[in-house]
Amino acid sequence: MLVHEYLEASACRTPDKLALICDGQRLTYRQVDERANRLANGLVAAGVQRGDRVAIWLPNSVETVLAIYATLKAGATFVVINATTKADKLAYVLDNSQARCLFAPAARASEAVATMQEVPSLALGLLCGSGAEGAASSDGLGRLDALLAPSPPTRPAVPCIDLDLACLIYTSGSTGEPKGVMSTHANVAFAANSIICYLENVSDDVVINVLPLSFDYGLYQLLMTFTFGGTLVLERSFAYPAATLKRIEEERVTGLPGVPTVYAMLLQMDLSRFDLSSLRYLTNTAAALPVEHIQRLRDAFPWARLYSMYGLTECKRTLYLPPEELDRRPGSVGIAIPGTEVWLEDEDGRRLGAGEVGELVVRGSHVMQGYWGDAQATAQRYRPGRYPAERLLYTGDLFRTDEDGFLYFVARKDDILKTRGEKVAPKEVEAVLYRLPGVVEAAVIGVPDPLLGQAIKAFLVCVPDAHLTERDVLRHCSQHLEDFAMPKQIEFRTALPKTESGKVQKRALE
Repeated sequence: MLVHEYLEASACRTPDKLALICDGQRLTYRQVDERANRLANGLVAAGVQRGDRVAIWLPNSVETVLAIYATLKAGATFVVINATTKADKLAYVLDNSQARCLFAPAARASEAVATMQEVPSLALGLLCGSGAEGAASSDGLGRLDALLAPSPPTRPAVPCIDLDLACLIYTSGSTGEPKGVMSTHANVAFAANSIICYLENVSDDVVINVLPLSFDYGLYQLLMTFTFGGTLVLERSFAYPAATLKRIEEERVTGLPGVPTVYAMLLQMDLSRFDLSSLRYLTNTAAALPVEHIQRLRDAFPWARLYSMYGLTECKRTLYLPPEELDRRPGSVGIAIPGTEVWLEDEDGRRLGAGEVGELVVRGSHVMQGYWGDAQATAQRYRPGRYPAERLLYTGDLFRTDEDGFLYFVARKDDILKTRGEKVAPKEVEAVLYRLPGVVEAAVIGVPDPLLGQAIKAFLVCVPDAHLTERDVLRHCSQHLEDFAMPKQIEFRTALPKTESGKVQKRALE
């Protein structure tokens, strides 16, 4: 099945069931499906064709959900971009993906206009949210609601098969430039259904999502919930934990997906003020939960099942730890998800046994197609498998197994940081720091942080008369980086430790 056909099946099966709760709106499956159809017809009428990339630069919202499914129904490929992404990185992603259409917030209309002028492939810009009517102009911008109104509520007749691309999910790489992971409908559908299988999701489940839809973990909460016909409570963020907990209580939420940052914040709160008894399960990925946090979560939610998991954008989910194994293996992230296979290899391609440390290799229908427009990077990460045309994913992450085959994360082969559940390339942050007048050298590392998983720390060497302060650096970074990529610590030095070849020794900084 195609990804949007799962929404259509749920709308056919239970048209009046509550599908989405967001921003004070409560939409049934029929309403979501019909509005997505109207928008899809509007996109087709505006010139969007099968295979075109449609960029969605919006926060979590009803409009984002409609844009995702409308893009799929139009036969196109959606690209969700974090709403905090700054203009230079936004332009890079749009140009790299050769996006034809951009959904943007009305509050950032001027940035949308400037971006459209900078990216030649963009032919259509659609403003969403309050103020869209006043902001729309003749500069290639229109309004989402203007496309909705005149369009029919039936799905457009656009041919599409499950080998077509459903989405590009951009992830930071070791070069500092984001790479678009190509996901077909078949990839997405397999991954979603495999996760649904081990979480034992049913149509009665109510899932709350506080993670951005630009983050694949957050995106799949939407795709999975509409697949099994449940209800999604979509929040803008986890900025107000008490409000989120109140929402869990009011909506009788059964599933809470989180990252270590979310759970660290929860464990600092007085949870007894809320009735959270409806929660059936909690999930964690993006970074491993500290063992002590696992135990505290189990103490706080003794009635709920806690799933520790591991995955990466290049194949979505890879491993999960059955909750009944938590007591025996609290430090493990588990076994392969249903329908997939994993093993460890050394540098020479030899398969490793229990206790040995090697790179995790993944085989399954969730292994994505590679990186958009980057054959070299694709060949490095995606390699030939057992059968002709089969691809294996070499994750770049080091693991070990125990005698029973359960896996334990050891380290990453590259220096990508994970903070607040988001990937950050140090070189990307360093490039921004080097653009600050007065900076001579810059190095960025991750340091352990109980709330963020890793906090970003920047080391700077400046010209003597620069007189830069920490406030100057942070102000500069805020103009060029997403909020999760901002350095949390700044240290000024007269020199950085280097190797004989002149490379900065980050190990020494750590």
